[in-house]
Amino acid sequence: MNGTELQHKQVTIFIIDDDDVDVLGIERALKKLKIANPTIRARDGIEALDLLHRNAIPKPFIILLDINMPRMGGIDFLKIIRADDTLSDSVVFMLTTSSDDQDKTLAYKKNVAGYMVKKQVGESFLNIVSMLGHYWRVVELPVHE
Repeated sequence: MNGTELQHKQVTIFIIDDDDVDVLGIERALKKLKIANPTIRARDGIEALDLLHRNAIPKPFIILLDINMPRMGGIDFLKIIRADDTLSDSVVFMLTTSSDDQDKTLAYKKNVAGYMVKKQVGESFLNIVSMLGHYWRVVELPVHE
């Protein structure tokens, strides 16, 4: 694949979040901003790891990760992927309701690309999704296919 093809390769948005309302809000914001990237969802870290290990998430991808989920939360998920040579370079944004400084510190220590708090569905949430849309259009992500 040459550089031009890589620039036009679509980035998959991998949403790891157990809250149906929050996921619906993300999807609505993407649609409203005319961001047509494919999205895949997992409801917790265990399901997400299964999908990643089965190569069910097309590369390149960006992960939007919640912290508080059943079975396996976001911080534990981060610990596992950062220790896995095949997943350690994954681009992860925390998109969560937790504004706890301890959660922020733990996330940044596991090399998240950003930590964003979901306050309310509305203009501020649209700004978060818009920023993410600009991010993956500008940066180059590893493909490793």
